Amino acid sequence: MRKLCYIVFFGVAFLLVSCGTSGRLQKNKKASAQSVSEKELLTPEQKRKFDYYFLEAVRLKQKEEYDAAFELFEHCLDINPNSAAVLYEISQFYMYLGQVNKGEQALKHAVLSDKTNFWYKQTLANFYQREHDLSKAITVYESMANEFPSRLEPLLALIDLYNQTKKYQDVIRILNRLEELDGKSEQISMEKFRMYLLLDDQEQAFNEIESLSNEYPYDMRYRTILGDVYLNNNKYQEAFNTYSDVLKREPGYAPALLSLAGYYQKTGQDSLYKAQLDTVLLNDNVETETKMGIMRQLILQSEETTKDSTQIILLFHEMLKRPQQNADIAMLCAQYMISKQMTKESIPVLNQVLDLDPENKPARLQLLSYAIHDNALDEVIRIATPAIEYNPDALEFYYYLGLAYYQKDDSDKALEVFNKGVKQVNGQGDKMLISDFYAILGDIYNTKNLHKEAYAAYDSSLVYNPNNISTLNNYAYYLSLERKDLDKAEEMSYRTVKAEPNNATYLDTYAWILFEKERYTEARIYIEQAMQNGGENSPVVVEHCGDIYYLLGEKAKALEYWKKAEAMEDVPDDGSTPRTEEELKRLKRKIALKKYIAE
Repeated sequence: MRKLCYIVFFGVAFLLVSCGTSGRLQKNKKASAQSVSEKELLTPEQKRKFDYYFLEAVRLKQKEEYDAAFELFEHCLDINPNSAAVLYEISQFYMYLGQVNKGEQALKHAVLSDKTNFWYKQTLANFYQREHDLSKAITVYESMANEFPSRLEPLLALIDLYNQTKKYQDVIRILNRLEELDGKSEQISMEKFRMYLLLDDQEQAFNEIESLSNEYPYDMRYRTILGDVYLNNNKYQEAFNTYSDVLKREPGYAPALLSLAGYYQKTGQDSLYKAQLDTVLLNDNVETETKMGIMRQLILQSEETTKDSTQIILLFHEMLKRPQQNADIAMLCAQYMISKQMTKESIPVLNQVLDLDPENKPARLQLLSYAIHDNALDEVIRIATPAIEYNPDALEFYYYLGLAYYQKDDSDKALEVFNKGVKQVNGQGDKMLISDFYAILGDIYNTKNLHKEAYAAYDSSLVYNPNNISTLNNYAYYLSLERKDLDKAEEMSYRTVKAEPNNATYLDTYAWILFEKERYTEARIYIEQAMQNGGENSPVVVEHCGDIYYLLGEKAKALEYWKKAEAMEDVPDDGSTPRTEEELKRLKRKIALKKYIAE
């Protein structure tokens, strides 16, 4: 926006001053043509006025009063036509106005007026680059390279420009100057090598890399680079000899071992290639990232050809027997096994990942998913317990750990875990998970008859997910058991029935709320639907069915259902808790007295 304002405001000024500007620039040109190298002498009075107007112009420009600023800069030129600082400022005004020619002339004049100013010349060269006038940009940068021989910027710009114009010999010339300033380096030598190849001068190209290698005779990296250059240019014998020389000087040098494998692959020696890869992969000095790259390549080749995972798995196993720098290879192995549906085989590898990196959340979650799938509650506890120490902000670990304790009837431990987890809720995580988290917490509170705390937890659950069907059902059901807020309970329960009309648990809850509201006929409709949708296997639903029939006057039928409920095994399939001793005693009294007994 500031740039636009600059143009709009300044446009007004330009209409006012343009008539006189052209004449001044012509006068400036003449003055510079006569003697741009000599600084015009000013009287003390002229210098005082010049400084005042210049500083005022700068101040107005900063205040974005561009028209007034431009007029004052122009007035400065009247006093000193060769002021480089003013000419530079004037050039920027013209550039923003789109009057490129005038901007260029002013900027060139600024450069001529102060040949020692690096940044004026840099600005002029950049201008020519933006205008795609590369020859002029090169001329300016060459001048800068001569006038500022210790600066790297002009040399780097010239390398780019000569590359663009395909003047490769000039690129080499500038690279040599850069090398004199900055010293011999891999990047410079490789670039000179590339230039010599483009000039079809292979002898000089290889001499350059050999020179780099000779410059650092004890650095095997440069000798290996020389071998790689030979290999990439099909000089196979020279490449092999160079790699052999490196490994003779430094046996086990990982980059050379890997490059030698590349040599075997490129020359079609497959058995030696595979053997060399094994040597690299089982070498403790080779970086993990290098090994990871090789294994990914081997997996890709396997998938594109035989799809036989046996050799890949065997190689992973051999690698994982060696000391590990980190958990990356083990994690890659586990991911590969999972992709091949080798669940059982991946478990020890995932455990190895956690031994190497206890904070590895994906590995721990994968192990946790296996334990949950198998309903292995003790394994869930083993996996999740350290997780809340290593990943204290990961709510899912608290959730599954607390749930495991809850399913093991250790409600005290479950409550402790869930209360720790609540402290990690910040509203930024998975809202569905947070909602479920509070839902379970509410259920635990209810088992401890802490109804106020339970309802607060259910309310929090519905804040994060207003459509959490499980929360709505349990909230409604516990309200109905207390015979409080039945209208609210009915509303919540009805939403669950609408969402899942064939869910026996939800139908039973809704029927029971209608029963508590003494709407027995409606209650019968929903309890019968619950029975038809699997409720006949739940002793609670069957008992409720008997209660409803009794208050509808069908006492014989009610007794029949009560007896059926009493005879049923108390192992609920719907996730509900088994009946308490008090509930069983009350059922027996109903049967003995042949009448409904309220809770």
